[in-house]
Amino acid sequence: MRPEICVGAVAVRDGCVLLVRRGQAPAAGRWSVPGGRVEWGETLAAAVVREVAEETGLEASCEGIADWVERIGEDYHYVIADFWVTIDGDGTPAAGDDAAEARWVSLSELDDLDLTSGLREFLRHIGVGDPSG
Repeated sequence: MRPEICVGAVAVRDGCVLLVRRGQAPAAGRWSVPGGRVEWGETLAAAVVREVAEETGLEASCEGIADWVERIGEDYHYVIADFWVTIDGDGTPAAGDDAAEARWVSLSELDDLDLTSGLREFLRHIGVGDPSG
């Protein structure tokens, strides 16, 4: 087994962040940013745009790297490059692919949701939902 390269999409608009409730393991039922594995021959930017479309039905533009994280479990090791994305248009998210739900979540709601491990701290680290500004 080897680590897998993954991407995540950080989209913030009007005081809300785009989140999906995971429909499959790992972390099924918990909220996270849209994302997933990079496919063979696919650039990271193309992967993050594809994942947003598959999981939320929204079109996105990749703006640049936000940061990266590693998630290691008993049967997985993901290296995740998280990107800032801009959602094109003003469509409503609709869950697709392996997402059970997709929606814009107000930053004030983040502490009330069951987020994937480390997501709350990661978002604050990159300045999303940081109470200090």
